[in-house]
Amino acid sequence: MTRKLEGGKLLVATHNKGKLSEIREILAPFGVDVVGAGEMDLPEPEETEDTFVGNARIKAHAAAKATGLPALSDDSGITIDALNGAPGVYTADWAETPAGRDFKMAMTRANDELNAAGATPPRTAQFRCTLVIAWPDGHDEVFEGVMPGQLVWPIRGEHGFGYDPMFQPDGYSITCAEMDPAEKNKISHRGKAVAKFVQGCFGG
Repeated sequence: MTRKLEGGKLLVATHNKGKLSEIREILAPFGVDVVGAGEMDLPEPEETEDTFVGNARIKAHAAAKATGLPALSDDSGITIDALNGAPGVYTADWAETPAGRDFKMAMTRANDELNAAGATPPRTAQFRCTLVIAWPDGHDEVFEGVMPGQLVWPIRGEHGFGYDPMFQPDGYSITCAEMDPAEKNKISHRGKAVAKFVQGCFGG
């Protein structure tokens, strides 16, 4: 039985404004007061696990312990079939530069590695999201969502963030970055995981 969320405040353990606004938008109908870890000046814990769920647990439990609030964390990324699931948990690492994250560089690397591997279209990939909600007493719950699709090049679209401009979801002829954000939230890996979280922690 999933533990229900009591009270109106939820800490989202992320410093990523794109993720925070997506989660805030999806939870808006439930009257939850969503606050981000960055807004509370919480440090970012080191993500030392090699799985999405492992890293999500690190972030959720650190934030719950630091604030005494239930904390929801998201570890997500893209897995590319022709690259044996890379970058996976290292999705954001591919974008790291001394001046901050550069996802155009990360997408170029993904395309270059696919070319080097001789991968032919459709270059199938999945966006994956693992949510963990942790309570200050150490209890947690896990919810996962997957959005299958294929990678396109050149990149297209101005919306979204991360690898969205090169990811075309199954059943669509446009990329995530060409979609209206509300439309993307309905089908996205994060939207699916948050829907499971809502059903589990707010549902009857």
